[in-house]
Amino acid sequence: MKKISLILLLISIAFGQDSALVKQLILLPGVAVKSIRPDSGFKQAFDIDFTQPLDHHTPHGLQFKQRIILSHVDVRRPVVLITEGYGLYSNYPRELSLLLNANEIRVEHRFFGRSRPDSMIWSDLNIEQAAADHHRIVEVFKKIYSAQWINTGWSKGGQTAIFHRRFYPRDVDVTVAYDAPLNLEREESRIDRFFTKVGSETCRRKIKQFQRIVLQRKTDVLSLFKNYAAQKHLSFSIGLEAALEYAVLEYPFSFWQYHKINCDSIPDENATVRQLFAHLKKVVALSSYSDRALNSAAMYQFFTQLGYYGYVTEGLDKWLSGAYGYSNALFAPKGTEIRYDPRPMQDMNNWLQSGGNRILFIYGANDPWSASSVKLTGRTDALKMTLKNGNHFTFIHSFAEKERRKIYRTLERWLGFTIGKEEN
Repeated sequence: MKKISLILLLISIAFGQDSALVKQLILLPGVAVKSIRPDSGFKQAFDIDFTQPLDHHTPHGLQFKQRIILSHVDVRRPVVLITEGYGLYSNYPRELSLLLNANEIRVEHRFFGRSRPDSMIWSDLNIEQAAADHHRIVEVFKKIYSAQWINTGWSKGGQTAIFHRRFYPRDVDVTVAYDAPLNLEREESRIDRFFTKVGSETCRRKIKQFQRIVLQRKTDVLSLFKNYAAQKHLSFSIGLEAALEYAVLEYPFSFWQYHKINCDSIPDENATVRQLFAHLKKVVALSSYSDRALNSAAMYQFFTQLGYYGYVTEGLDKWLSGAYGYSNALFAPKGTEIRYDPRPMQDMNNWLQSGGNRILFIYGANDPWSASSVKLTGRTDALKMTLKNGNHFTFIHSFAEKERRKIYRTLERWLGFTIGKEEN
């Protein structure tokens, strides 16, 4: 331990970091620390492996290492706890950390990325176990950081933040959930209805027309798809035809979720096959239907507890092969029971209406996930903000100044300090 501590101290000095914080981190239980170079806005940063029980009901049983990135400002400042829904694959939009001049603890979700246990016991991938992961992290790191705590996440990570708050409501002072749906069905019918209302009638008609044209010219498109798959080293065990059909059915969801494409630019019947395929792969991630997407931990969660969305085939059935029934449950782990239980999300919905206080919900009106957004009844001290024409990349900074000021005033009331001003 002395040798490891000395190495860590030398590394921290090399990065210009405070050795006192490194000493504190080393003494935390279940923590293995590696100093890394901090991003802009932070003084120190650490890549941490945190030992967790695979099943928190049997804490001395199987364990796994959960990855954490700690970005440090000052032990007297608040902490923004980012609960990822997946792995730590890219930089998270950290507007809250910078807005509040806060320390940041970013946590990889269990069963994703580097936080995969040796024994993939799928029944241990559930919202209760994930919430217990985050509770232990808060318990341990509050030994260093005793100011306000805010948990947050985006999309599935926003769901994860809400779930953490449901099971451990006193762990944090405030929750900010970005673009986080609350699905109440295995495949949300509210999302199906969303596609009959979003945007203009003309745009909706052009989207359906594009889907139909691609399917009508399927043979020619498949030739380009085959070449694309070879270039990208993608394999498709479900077959290229089925993969293409999935992508075509996915097109409206991805179009509204991620993109701000002028509807007039959607290819029509005059487009070449290359133009059709180029547009399709611009909007839809074709690799989502490749072998890389099989045995997905996310799909396990979606189709056992979280709920997901289905595909609208109306007006397209004539050109579809009918392969696999077009459910994304196809990409859930093989060899394990996939049975949807509606009770966890029903419980979550009930709690949010009665006890979900000091929670800020952010949504974009054009994001399909807004169709299954949290509905507030006025019985809790919570705030929901929906950005007109906003998509799945909607954050606090996306709003106009008047709406941002409303958000800031609410956060200030909940946190007890003025945003943008240093505390003594």
